[in-house]
Amino acid sequence: MELSLATRTVGEHTVLEVGGEVDVYTAPRLRERLIEVVEGGARRVVVDLGRVDFLDSTGLGVLVGALKRLRAAGGTFGLVCDREPLLKIFRITALDQVFPIFPTVEAATTVDQAGPAE
Repeated sequence: MELSLATRTVGEHTVLEVGGEVDVYTAPRLRERLIEVVEGGARRVVVDLGRVDFLDSTGLGVLVGALKRLRAAGGTFGLVCDREPLLKIFRITALDQVFPIFPTVEAATTVDQAGPAE
């Protein structure tokens, strides 16, 4: 399955909508897009995983890298995910303690998401 990426602005947030499968083959495209967004000046980034069917460790690594990049730039990074199979991956890896995870884009863009302490 292919990876779809679409970017939009919601208030002061840049929302990256991701669809399809994020795996060893498609994760580099996600990484490139996230780097472009941050280098383009975005400091409040939300990644919407609502249409992601599969996420592997490579995809998780890309998300962790983006979180680190944004925090280093003084920004915020949140995830939108309400799909139980994906939420289970975040819980098993304890990344639910690292990422601010929201059920909707609206929730992610209306909360001051300082996120959990490192």
